[in-house]
Amino acid sequence: MLDVDLHFSRGDFQLQVQHRFDPGVTGICGPSGSGKSSLLALIAGLLVPQQGRITFDGRCWVDTARGCFLPPHQRRIGLVFQDGQLFPHLSVHANLHYALRWLPAAQRRVAPDAVIDLLELRPLLQRRPDQLSGGERQRVALGRALLMSPQLLLLDEPLSALDARLKAQILPFLQRVRDQMHLPMLYVSHAPQEIAALTTQVLAIADGRLAPAIAADA
Repeated sequence: MLDVDLHFSRGDFQLQVQHRFDPGVTGICGPSGSGKSSLLALIAGLLVPQQGRITFDGRCWVDTARGCFLPPHQRRIGLVFQDGQLFPHLSVHANLHYALRWLPAAQRRVAPDAVIDLLELRPLLQRRPDQLSGGERQRVALGRALLMSPQLLLLDEPLSALDARLKAQILPFLQRVRDQMHLPMLYVSHAPQEIAALTTQVLAIADGRLAPAIAADA
């Protein structure tokens, strides 16, 4: 269970969030500049709030009052961004296995072959990112995130750079991850159809504040 109660400011922008996220897939929608990506960055530990706390299953990730801050690599979070952020000089195989360099063997709970088969990556393993389509690159980025054996998956507009055809191709893979791996996820998107296809609950964010959750199929 992810529990967030924080205040973050940067210039004129203010983000104030108090929410307990239910298990499952939570969609977060809202206009550009509303705070969606900042919220994910705060949860991941890439930004630090001026005030507040974040806990996951009772473990402190951030508590400014107590001086608690768990570094990003110790939070076991999988991150997928809109551009994939693959290493251009490495093959797909090497990009996938790069995640394992920083994960102790005792914490590895996801088998590489299982992820490769789940996302149908085997025909791509020897290619480099510039030899992949946009949808293929996002599947590799998703696979790399899953190989971190995450306890939470954060997806920041992972399909926004793709055209409608490629979005339709990759959405089923995201649904497979949701249905077969049972990971809690936060999914940021501008696209209502993506939110409806993937999420179990939806939060709207505007002017740095979350609105009450609504059902994804409402």
